Formats: sequence, structure tokens, C-alpha cells
Amino acid sequence: MINNISRRQLLRVLSVAGFGTVLAARTVADETGKKAAASPEGSGWASVRKPIPATPRDRYPATLVGGKVIQPERPLPVIQETDVLVVGGGPAGFAAAVSAARAGVKTMIVERYGYFGGLWTGGIVLIVLDTHINVKTDSTQVMRGIGGELLDRHWKIPGTIAYRPNTKHNPTTDPEATKYFMDEMIAESGATVLLHSWATDVVMDGNAVRGVVFESKAGRQAILAKVVVDATGDGDIFAAGGAEFEQWLHAIGLVHRRGNVDRADLGKLKMKSLGALEPLPSVNWVNLRGPMSDGLNVKELTRLEMEHRRSIWQATQKLRGTPGGENVFLLQTAPQLGVRVTRMLAGTHKLTGDEVRAGKKFSDIVGIGGGGKGWPIPYGTLLPKKLDGLLAAGRCISTDEKLIENMRLIAPCLVTGHAAGAAAAVAVQSKCQPRNVDIKKVQKLLKDQGAYLG
Repeated sequence: MINNISRRQLLRVLSVAGFGTVLAARTVADETGKKAAASPEGSGWASVRKPIPATPRDRYPATLVGGKVIQPERPLPVIQETDVLVVGGGPAGFAAAVSAARAGVKTMIVERYGYFGGLWTGGIVLIVLDTHINVKTDSTQVMRGIGGELLDRHWKIPGTIAYRPNTKHNPTTDPEATKYFMDEMIAESGATVLLHSWATDVVMDGNAVRGVVFESKAGRQAILAKVVVDATGDGDIFAAGGAEFEQWLHAIGLVHRRGNVDRADLGKLKMKSLGALEPLPSVNWVNLRGPMSDGLNVKELTRLEMEHRRSIWQATQKLRGTPGGENVFLLQTAPQLGVRVTRMLAGTHKLTGDEVRAGKKFSDIVGIGGGGKGWPIPYGTLLPKKLDGLLAAGRCISTDEKLIENMRLIAPCLVTGHAAGAAAAVAVQSKCQPRNVDIKKVQKLLKDQGAYLG
């Protein structure tokens, strides 16, 4: 009998006995499909623990001066210079990056999480609303181009997309499939990607945004660009650049998913369903609207995150203790809190609900939002009144309170992102500010890329 043997000693003994390669195969992931190289110890662990040379950072720590925290002036490394920089990898940012890159300009997209899709994927808001418009008995898909292609890629793979009966409107997608297809389209476009990086400030040249400052595990760094697309959802970039905006309170929730829903007895539970449709037959997702609150207040976000998670857990345990719901379990709470609206750009044109109801036409139309008869999206909604070098895309573009609920949906975000990416590319190619582009060139590029402008 072996007493007081250490883990390392045990692995060495097993290796000598011929078990080392088996242990290595079970503990070291071989992502390339090639045989993993054996470590010097034969255990498969030494290569994991091998240290690498540390790279010390330049240090510019904040200091206390007279009771105030003072951040000293500091040079920032410029890690990239690009034509178009897209900040935010949600539906709008994804579409903007693909559009600009496909137009042939050097494009980079930066995202704070480790995946694309934003609230669509990370927030598990899986339903793509307002993909179509309906006029009398006719139905027209308005979310085409890059957004339409993305859904088409889902449609080709069984189990990644689901439609309501008798219609292809407003599909529900599998979040992991969506992340994968977004990765695929971004890679194919040739855009450069930087994940796990949080935008903290802008680089200004007079009245124009010339780049963005980011924080990450690598420290604080800068990226310079000819045109920046603010697809943060919260308008973080145009706000940092000094653009005019409005700020709104809105419901902040947290989505979760339930498993084994196909094994529940809805009759006993006296319920019609246990959540919204998903491509996976045993899973439903459940939306939690939440209270009206400030999505820019980090203390409030912290409080809501923890309270929502606690209430979801308690509700699930109650369901599991009810006859008919014993097999249901909490599969997942979303890793992203459901912030719906915060800042709204004050653009060169604010699209209003009254204009939409009156059927107003716009010569600078760059997209159409779905739902009902649809609504035109003029280019001016993407443009700050005075700030140059920047376009907005997604839920933070310039609309009034009557259109907020429409603008924040996934399909319109894909549409406005596509428009912003195309306009940014035209601005770069024309060597002009986004506000001075030839709108006909932007519209032609959008149509060439499959967008629907009516």
C-alpha cells in the first residue's frame, strides 16, 4: 500500500506503469485533432503549467492629491489603425462590420464580451421581431441583406431556427448557432476582430472622433480610425465624443431558459406553455420584463442582476414542486442583463411616430423597419448633429419615444447596422465625413449588398 503519496508522484508512478499517455489523452484537449505532444514528465500536465515570460506594463497609477483621485497624463499604445472601427458586436455592430468589410475598406470590430450577438445571443432574446411588413394580404421581408443572409444560414441547418406555424415571420434562433454563424460571416468578410475589450473613451481630433480607447486584460490601448460606428447600444462612443443625446429609463429584465419542458404536464400545471418557442424541443426561454430603471447606473444594474436571478431560481423551485412540473429545471440565466434603452442620439433628423403614421417619404432612406406597414429609416437618424467621424447604429439612433419600442428590436438593429457600415465605407472611399457622403452611393451599395429600401 502507498501512503502519503502526492498527486505528482502518483502520476509519475502511473506513467512508468504505462498509464501516462492515457491520462494525457483524457486531460489535454487536442483542438487541432493532432496527437498532443507528451510532456517531459509523461503526465500531460507539465505543458499546462509551463510559465511564459511576463511582460510588465508601463504604470501610470492614479494618486490621491488633496483627497481627490488624480489620473496622470499617459501615452497610450495604438494597437491598430483602420478605415472603419465598429464598437459593439451586437446585431447592429455585426452587420456594420460585415457591410464595411465587404465593401473593401479595412474594418475592425471590437466587442466587450467573448462573442457576437449582444442581447440576441448573450441576453437570450432569441426572437427576431419585425422581419416583415404586412400590407393588406401581402407580406414583404424588409430585413434582407446581411441580416437576411444570417437567417438563411440558420435555415440550412436543421434545429437552429424555428418559425411560428404557417409563417416565416419573426423566427426564433438557437443562440449558439447564431454566435457561430456570426463568427463565420465576420471571418469571411475579412474584418479584424478584438473581443474582451471595453470602450472607455474617444480619441478626438478637433470636432471629429479619430479613434477609441479600450480597456482589457492587456491594459488601456487605443485604436485609430477614419470613421467610427457606435454600435454599443448605449451610445457610449457618441456620448464620450460630446454629441447631443437624450437619456431614457426603461424596463430592465433578465431572460432565462427552462429545460425538460417537453416532459411537463401542462394540464396539471394549468398552463399553456412554459416559455417561448425555441428550436430545441425540450427548451423554452422566458422573458422577464423587470422594473423601469437607469441602465447606466452600475449600482442599479448590480442590484437588479442579483434580484432577478434570485426570483428566477425561486420561481423555478416552486414550479418543480408543483404536480406536472417535477421534471422541469432551470437550464440557464442569461449572462447579459436585459437593458433595453438608455441613450438616444440627437441626430440631424429625429424620426417620429407622427412621420411614420403620415407615411412621410425620405430621399435619404437607408432601410425599412418591419411590423405593420413598416417605417422608413432616413440616414439623418444615424448622424450626430455636430460630431464628425462617427455614425450611430442600433437601438440608440435618433427616434422619438413613439418609436423606441420598434427601434430596439433585433431586425431593425440589423438593418441600421447594415446602413451604418455601408455609409462608413462610402465615406472612407470618398475621403469625406459621413455627413457629406453622396447618399445615392450609399443606397446603391446597400442594394448591391441585398438590402431592401422599398
